[in-house]
Amino acid sequence: MMYHAQYPVRSSVPVHFRQPEGYWTPVAASKIPEATVYLPEPCPGSVLSVKTSGLVSIMEIEGRPGLNVQKKGIVKQPDPVKPPPNNTEEDMDCKDMKKEALSRRSAWQPTVFYSLGNETFSFTGQEINIRESLDSFGAVIWPGAVALCQYLEKNREQFDLLDKAVLELGAGTGLVSIVASLLGAWVTATDLPDVLSNLNFNLSRNTRGRCRYTPQVAALVWGQDVKHDFPSSIYSYDYVFCADVVYHHSFLEDLLITMQYFCKPGTTLLWANKVRFQSDLCFIENFKKVFNVTLLEEIPQEEVWIYQATAKTSAQMREEKREN
Repeated sequence: MMYHAQYPVRSSVPVHFRQPEGYWTPVAASKIPEATVYLPEPCPGSVLSVKTSGLVSIMEIEGRPGLNVQKKGIVKQPDPVKPPPNNTEEDMDCKDMKKEALSRRSAWQPTVFYSLGNETFSFTGQEINIRESLDSFGAVIWPGAVALCQYLEKNREQFDLLDKAVLELGAGTGLVSIVASLLGAWVTATDLPDVLSNLNFNLSRNTRGRCRYTPQVAALVWGQDVKHDFPSSIYSYDYVFCADVVYHHSFLEDLLITMQYFCKPGTTLLWANKVRFQSDLCFIENFKKVFNVTLLEEIPQEEVWIYQATAKTSAQMREEKREN
C-alpha cells in the first residue's frame, strides 16, 4: 500500500492506519502490511518504511509535527499544529482566476454573478469563484455565509485573524474559510464526507499562492467520534466559525455539543444564522444556556443574525441554575 503525507513531522510520531468507510484513521500497526510514506518535497531521509511487528515503529523526520497522511482523493485528519507561513506569492491557480478583481469594476455592477452553478464574489480585494452543486445543502451558498464574510471584512481590526487558528463547522462551499484564509488565518474547514470534494476544490482554486497559510479540509460529523478524531490535548482554535448550520433539525443537539467541545477557554465562536423555523429559535435559546452570547449584527433584509459567543464555565451554569 502506498500513502502520501501532506506534511512532514518535527518529532517522533507513530504511523498507523485503517480504512473505515472510505477514509483513514489511526489503528494498531498489526492491522496493516508494509507501508511507505512519501513527504511532499524531496529531502534526505524523507522516505519512511513502517513494518508491522506488533507495535508501530517510531520515526523522526524534519518538518512540522502531525503527520497528515492521505490516500489519493481521501481526506485524513488535519494537522493540529500551525505551519510556518507560506513564502511564495506566485499565483498557481487556473487562468480564469487571473480576471480583473471585482473591486475595480464600476460601482453600479453587482458583487455576485451567477453562471451555471458558479458564483463570483469580491472580498479583501480578491475575486473568489465558488462552484456550487444543487444536489446538496452543503454545496450551496447560504445568506449566513455571505453575511459573515462581509462582517469579517468590515471588522478585521476587531477580529484580527492574522496568524489565528480557525475551525469552521459545516463549511459547505468554503466561502467563509476562503475569506478567513485571505485575512491571514490558518483555517481548518470541516463538513460531512460527501461535501469535501467540492469544498476542497473551492478552497484550492481560491487560496493557492494567495494566502499566508494553506487551509486544511477534514471530515467532521457533529457529535460522532469528535473526541477521538480531534483530541483536545492537541487540537485548539482561536476561533470557531459557523454559518447557516441550523438546518438539519434532527442533529441540533449534536451541533450544540460539537460547538461546546471546540470552544475551550480562549476560543471565540462567531455564528451567522438565518432564522427559518421555530426549531431555530429553540436552538438559539439552548445555545444561550451554555454560551455567553453577544448579538454583533442584525441584517433585517436577510433575516440574518451574527452572534459572538464564548463558552460558559461550569461555575456560571451552576449559578444560573440556582437563580432560576
